[in-house]
Amino acid sequence: MRSLLVGVRVLDPAGPSVDGPAAVETDGDTVTWVGPAAEAAARAVGAHVLEVPGTTLTPTFVDAHVHATSSGLLLTGLDLGTCRSATQLLDALAAHAAGHDGDVVWGHGWAEDDWADPTPPSRAAIDRATGGRPTYLTRVDVHSALVSSALVDRARDAVDAEGWSSSGPLSADAHHHVRRAALAAVGRDQRDRAQRSFLAAAARAGIGTVHECAGPVVSGREDLAALLTVDAGVDVVGYWGEAVETARDARALLAATGAQGLAGDLFVDGSLGSRTAALRDPYRDADHRGRTFVSADAVVAHLVACSTAGVQAGFHAIGDAAIDRVLDGLAAAAEAVPAQMVRDARHRIEHLEMPDPARLALLADLGVVASVQPAFDAAWGGPGGLYAGRLGVDRAAGMNPFAALRAAGVALAFGSDSPVTALDPWGAVRAAAAHRTPGSGVGADVAFAAHVTGGHHAARSTDPLAGRIVAGARAGWALWDGDPSDGAAGRCLRTVHRGRVLFDALGGDDRLPLAGG
Repeated sequence: MRSLLVGVRVLDPAGPSVDGPAAVETDGDTVTWVGPAAEAAARAVGAHVLEVPGTTLTPTFVDAHVHATSSGLLLTGLDLGTCRSATQLLDALAAHAAGHDGDVVWGHGWAEDDWADPTPPSRAAIDRATGGRPTYLTRVDVHSALVSSALVDRARDAVDAEGWSSSGPLSADAHHHVRRAALAAVGRDQRDRAQRSFLAAAARAGIGTVHECAGPVVSGREDLAALLTVDAGVDVVGYWGEAVETARDARALLAATGAQGLAGDLFVDGSLGSRTAALRDPYRDADHRGRTFVSADAVVAHLVACSTAGVQAGFHAIGDAAIDRVLDGLAAAAEAVPAQMVRDARHRIEHLEMPDPARLALLADLGVVASVQPAFDAAWGGPGGLYAGRLGVDRAAGMNPFAALRAAGVALAFGSDSPVTALDPWGAVRAAAAHRTPGSGVGADVAFAAHVTGGHHAARSTDPLAGRIVAGARAGWALWDGDPSDGAAGRCLRTVHRGRVLFDALGGDDRLPLAGG
């Protein structure tokens, strides 16, 4: 069935194709014509026509870094982002636990840096607030968590692991153990509801493709396999963050997991908020340099194995020391195998928040994608933000250098790291353009492209029209109220992906007037 949208302003990542109001024709899952609205009448016969003056049409966005199940669980879980003290957190926790059934109490978003007294509640206090139920409350960066004694009982390995605390938040390996235990308590039905809820939220945000960053310490093979079978209309590109030693191992692990690449959250380090990101110099507010989880030799082996197998590899690396380890590994891999094999694999680095400016050319030369999250700077950047608190103002000013990455020729792909930050692509575009460090941001047009075509590039798409609104492209678009690119909120009115309506606030196709015969 042919359809015509008439009166829209078309935003295409490659620039405007029509001056003034435009019309876009689709036939099934393909864009068949884009032209001036004044010429639409000639194509209206036999088509469904929707007059939408004052709206903006974009391709569907790509979120290049998400965690679907955790995000979906927290859509009905406890939002702790507004808590400003341990007392407020405990009051909110007690009220939520009393009103919600289920095996594990899920909460997210607390950040003690915003509290007058930064002391988190004790484990005993959490036990009292929840009546002894298993409880998992992630810090805003999802690299540490407050937990109850009942959850620790399900993850006894946490007691002897690095990052263990007998009363306070758990981080590093101890956190990985309790996270696995919390996710193991999620039944199939609850997991399915969480994944579908997340994908529906993505569609409401104008997102048509998400990159799921799974792995053995993040979710699990069963969780990824289930997500890849959900038919919600949003494309899911699965990544599995587990290191391998040989090309044979890489191919076998891809086959076993259904993933597209062995990238995403293969943790070289942790996060700045939880003070587990690996730094060259000590934290400003702690007498240590964070930690690493993958050895230098393992980084090289993984990159060589994946490059040889033609598999996309990648790592989570935030601190400068962790990024150094990955960059050293890339250089070594390009010496161990033909450098073109490294380039062809299109490896990724997730977050890449503290890269050495002198080494950005290496990333560009080897075709590495920077999968970054502009909302991190919006939340934690600036002289008074978390970055400055952890690093000092001077070091914090070098965080998230989008402009420098772009100038060096590094490919950018934007995402949210949901549930760390919200599914809000326009918010990310505005955050990248209004970077808290002058000179580190990129123009709104560059940011927009990074959140659309940049995401397709990051997933190794071979379709030159992916993420475009031009004749011959797949019919994937989002319709917005007004012009969200000018700083307005931009409410999504309809999301269509591969010709399928995923979200509709306009009433459905059956209400559209049929033009002509």
